[in-house]
Amino acid sequence: MIWKCLRPYASVAIVWLAVTGCAYSQGEEGNNRIKGVSSGWKTNTEKRSIELSELMSGGPAKDGIPAIDDPRFATVADAQKWLKPNEPVISLKIENEARAYPLQILIWHEIVNDRVGKNPVLVTFCPLCYTAIVFDRRLDGKEYSFGVSGMLRHSDMVMYDRETESWWQQITGEAIVGDLTGKTLKQFPTQIISFGQFADAHPTGKVLSRETGHVRDYGRNPYVGYDDIDDVPFLFKGATDKRLRPMEKVVVVDLGSKAKAYPHSITKERRVVYDRIGSTEIVIFHADGASSALDQARISESKNIGSTGVFEPTFDGQKLTFAYDNGQFVDQQTGSRWNILGKAISGKLKGSELRQLRHGDYFAFAWLVFKPETEIFFEPK
Repeated sequence: MIWKCLRPYASVAIVWLAVTGCAYSQGEEGNNRIKGVSSGWKTNTEKRSIELSELMSGGPAKDGIPAIDDPRFATVADAQKWLKPNEPVISLKIENEARAYPLQILIWHEIVNDRVGKNPVLVTFCPLCYTAIVFDRRLDGKEYSFGVSGMLRHSDMVMYDRETESWWQQITGEAIVGDLTGKTLKQFPTQIISFGQFADAHPTGKVLSRETGHVRDYGRNPYVGYDDIDDVPFLFKGATDKRLRPMEKVVVVDLGSKAKAYPHSITKERRVVYDRIGSTEIVIFHADGASSALDQARISESKNIGSTGVFEPTFDGQKLTFAYDNGQFVDQQTGSRWNILGKAISGKLKGSELRQLRHGDYFAFAWLVFKPETEIFFEPK
């Protein structure tokens, strides 16, 4: 498995220090200096919320994995020439503008600094954790831009902002080292769905182009076989939660005050899952659609893991009950058909949209090491 995961970094010719145990220093020295990654930083490491010894080098140095700072976009029709219908994309809609960010591109860059309308957004993907999260780049009235630090914490990407060079945990959006320590970026609701599902829902939407200014083998998965429930996390330093296998995929619904994780083994089988988190009623949709980005050598040939969406199951004060039907969801109250994005595409409620709730599809170990208090949804016995 180590050699499979080394492949992405061959293009930048970086020695994988973590494999040799030289990525970080132990003890008090490790709290003051991280070998191989501290050089060239202006980060205020005296201000932090973690021990520096928790950080390790992922291999590439600062910006060795280049963020996309001037993203270009293609039409859906043009993207169909190089993007297969089953390939996974991060679907983002803000107001009336919809954009798709293919994981075949994000897997090589991990960060896109973009702007959707008036909103500066930070599109992120950590392949080792399967965490696709979109943040608002504004904080306290100031706009920031971000890059890939080259460091990991519990296998999750550590980002940095270019203005203060504070270091940020990708999965939580929290600054953990530097002048901005303790600050947290606001998240936008988003989903990983298939390109075909995005194209059907947003035929006039925009798709991140392969014209990134960098030469990469887009479409190839450099982490062959990593999406394996029987495997172990790579470069992971942390306690594993015994409730789930570390590499099991979960749908995490995070409502801020409380989070709950739903194993894919349940949601994919049931297709529709109802639950309540605190006072909020939710419904989870799980449809066939997106392939894994971390399975076969070519992403388009990878296994189908499906697409999920999480919504409030009410419209105009009426609670709706849904049944799965060939990739769509039919409500029993009006007979309207809904897509994975929570929009009615036919029937009495055509054009209506369910309120989307913030969620993500992650490897269980990645979420639970940062949020161990998360409740797990299990089938009743």
